[in-house]
Amino acid sequence: MLHSLPDMVRTVVSFGIVLGVLVFVHELGHYLAARWRGVHVETFSIGFGRAIVSWTDKVGTVWKIAWIPLGGYVKLHGQERPEDASPEDRARWIAGRTFHEKSVGSRAIVVAAGPIANFLLAAVLFAALFATVGKPVTVPVVAEVIADGAAAHAGLRPEDRIVSIDGAPIHSFEDIQRIVVAQPGETLSVVIDRGDKELTVPVMTGVRTDASGKRTGLLGIKGGRVEYQQVSLPDALWGGVAQTWVVTRETFQGIAQMIGGKRGTDELGGPLRIAQLSGQVAQLGIASLISFIAVLSVNLGLINLFPIPVLDGGHLVFYLAEAIRGRPIPPRAQEYGFRAGLAVLAMLFIFATWNDLMHLGIVRWVAGLVGS
Repeated sequence: MLHSLPDMVRTVVSFGIVLGVLVFVHELGHYLAARWRGVHVETFSIGFGRAIVSWTDKVGTVWKIAWIPLGGYVKLHGQERPEDASPEDRARWIAGRTFHEKSVGSRAIVVAAGPIANFLLAAVLFAALFATVGKPVTVPVVAEVIADGAAAHAGLRPEDRIVSIDGAPIHSFEDIQRIVVAQPGETLSVVIDRGDKELTVPVMTGVRTDASGKRTGLLGIKGGRVEYQQVSLPDALWGGVAQTWVVTRETFQGIAQMIGGKRGTDELGGPLRIAQLSGQVAQLGIASLISFIAVLSVNLGLINLFPIPVLDGGHLVFYLAEAIRGRPIPPRAQEYGFRAGLAVLAMLFIFATWNDLMHLGIVRWVAGLVGS
């Protein structure tokens, strides 16, 4: 098992598994969509550079695993525009099987299929976990009572289990938050299970007012205990879809908070951070690793949908403009867009790598060597 391996070996192996699964599924989405839309796929590669191993299937697609494991690609037949291809390349094109001659809708389907495959992978992995291990639920048990908070004044204690609030049954800690947040400065009838007895306690919620003047209720407790509840297969499947949406929404919120300055950009990580986390999560067991892959799959799908030229989202923006205009974006505009996109990605990669090095303490270690 992965948790029994030495730390460095476990990190490398886990990172290889995580990245391999994510890249393979993403590129498989492009591949399957291309086959569906009648586009010949010349190459399906996991990694970049020289191939470690490769083979050619019966339809002429070269499958390979390459030395540089930081991504992958699907090479579509006739992916370049005729004016950008050499006479030799144009001579070997198969009529009706090239990418560039397909309708804008078919091209958009092929491009969008990669991110969609990542979202589907996340939903399937979450559903598989819910069906086998169970669905994680943060139980409504008080882990800590905040001093001078509403719960402390009402006499709530750690290990109290909240059964209902104003008659509404409580099944998870999220139920408590949902009810309390919506009722600032109000007295709620809280039923708690304390050991072998059930008590009804009146609690006046605290009030928090944000910069816009919006008031939210506070109870003054912390939770965190997680239990796994067995669910039926239909519930597991729906739960996988719902959990994928939750991760997507929270990722969007996190990005918006970073842009708005409400959240530090030091949380932005790159390959080194993913490798480190892969090793740490693998030590917790296969279920944790699968959950980690699912969360990263959502992130990969979202990143690729960003409207940045070079990424899938940038191509989709060009195709949308082509559909509206009735003709492709001028070649020079596309070229400038791709250059700008590469610059943005390069800056993000450098920034994320710097964060990784800072997080791992490598920069401080080097600075210490220089200063000593």
